[in-house]
Amino acid sequence: MTTPTAAPDSYYQRTGEHSYKPTVQAQGAWHPDEQHFSPLGGLIVHAIDRHRADRQQAGRAADGLALARISYDILGLIALDEFEITVETVRPGRTIELVEATVVIGGRAVVRARAWFLAQLDTTAVAGTHDEPLPGPEEFEPWAMAELWGGGYIASIDVRRRKTAPGRAAAWISSPVELVAGEPSGPHASFVTLVDTANGIAVRQDPTAWMFPNTDLTIHFHRRPEGRWTGLDTSVSFGPAGHGVTSTVLHDVHGPLGRAEQILTVRPLPGS
Repeated sequence: MTTPTAAPDSYYQRTGEHSYKPTVQAQGAWHPDEQHFSPLGGLIVHAIDRHRADRQQAGRAADGLALARISYDILGLIALDEFEITVETVRPGRTIELVEATVVIGGRAVVRARAWFLAQLDTTAVAGTHDEPLPGPEEFEPWAMAELWGGGYIASIDVRRRKTAPGRAAAWISSPVELVAGEPSGPHASFVTLVDTANGIAVRQDPTAWMFPNTDLTIHFHRRPEGRWTGLDTSVSFGPAGHGVTSTVLHDVHGPLGRAEQILTVRPLPGS
């Protein structure tokens, strides 16, 4: 395994047109030799944004579409090593577009993602949701998440949390760390960079005794995120046969903007 670059100001460094190298800030919480999926999820959106911008510049893609859903399938352990992201437009269109991205490490696909982009129009007159807004980040207490979880990614983030019960919590998360060194990232990429953290803010069981990694992440947006804070209103359910679900209402400081779902594989750690 290639040693990750020690660059405290970014999660990734670009090494080629489609290749990246993780820094120590991208290190995972379950194992020191793997990446945390949260920043990688944001990087995939960043790569998709670049792909679509190139197509638009070449006159081969419609402008004015917005990300409405992205789903990720995590195919195995994501090594803390250099990787490539390939992106292709599966279903082009003027009002609806489907894009697919694949992350490859050492010749093996480790993540597949699909993103739907939909046309934007003014629906202000009918906009609304039953989801209640979270109190602002300033009303939440700082939480030392790194005392529960290890890894460079968790150490890099600012977390404010309210926990009400095992498997139930709300949190605001931000990060001073750049997604890709020297490259600005769009609002969706910056927001998504922090979403996968949801599975660690409302744990039902001690992660030193139980494992409950997610094998997927699906995010739906009904509004574009704004600002530097990602708000997570999260509930975790464990079933009786080794499966679980982490469900989150997503917020920015202006209110709810979508939802995220993660399926979990739940199992005791050896010796616990």
